[in-house]
Amino acid sequence: MNDLLPDLSDEHGDTVQWLPIQWRDFGGESIFSGQVETLHCMEDNSKVRELVNQPGHGRVLVVDGQGSLNKALLGDLLAERAVENNWKGIVIFGAVRDAGALSTMALGVKALGVCPIKTEKLGAGNVGITLYLGGVSIASGDYLYADLNGVMVSKVPVK
Repeated sequence: MNDLLPDLSDEHGDTVQWLPIQWRDFGGESIFSGQVETLHCMEDNSKVRELVNQPGHGRVLVVDGQGSLNKALLGDLLAERAVENNWKGIVIFGAVRDAGALSTMALGVKALGVCPIKTEKLGAGNVGITLYLGGVSIASGDYLYADLNGVMVSKVPVK
């Protein structure tokens, strides 16, 4: 099934919410879903590194990088760790780098854009807090569904 979100919208429109953001796809998997872990950080990917080095258990990491395209919150090395640790996807409201390498990995990756510059490593960021992206609330434990049509979230599994 190539178009998961239109079907989810038609069948579960009262349960799922679309994130009205025009994401770009960078990962090797264009369709992915999983339970959410949230992270809020600004131009510092220390907490991204911590999380992808932990077992993902098929989850999706949603990172609110405040829309900054000044520094990349994810690159090939961290994406490799995410794949090794069974993360299904990473959605970043910000930038990634190593776009060519990301496209070959068995990982869903969506972001606003690219930037070749690495981040600071100051340990900044908040894990597990409720995020608000495109006016939509996303909490750890929610469910995320993504395909080439965008991203939808739900408080309960809907597949």
